[in-house]
Amino acid sequence: MHILLIVLLVVVFAYSITLVLLNNSEVAVNLLFANLVPMNLGLVLVASIFLGVLIGMLLALLMFRVLQNKWEIIRLKKEVRTVQAQLTEANIKLAQMTEKQAEPTVVSEEPTTLINQQNP
Repeated sequence: MHILLIVLLVVVFAYSITLVLLNNSEVAVNLLFANLVPMNLGLVLVASIFLGVLIGMLLALLMFRVLQNKWEIIRLKKEVRTVQAQLTEANIKLAQMTEKQAEPTVVSEEPTTLINQQNP
């Protein structure tokens, strides 16, 4: 992987040098809010490409984080639904157990008599 990255960087650097050398005419750059001194066309092209790639990478990174957050939200919503279903099941079981315990016990209806014992 490192070798591939190094090769890619060398190719980009060689392309940039070639662009600067082949486009050596001077151009005036107007940035709407400032006029820059005349610059080499190749340098302007390389700077534009670099800034475009940099801004594109930053925006892609930002969008990736937004997508990651959306995926996390979806995952957490599913987890909440699962936990709520488990909670509902537990509440139903608890209610059933409470009903079983609250069933009236059969009490014998035999009259009880009090034995009155007196001590002699």
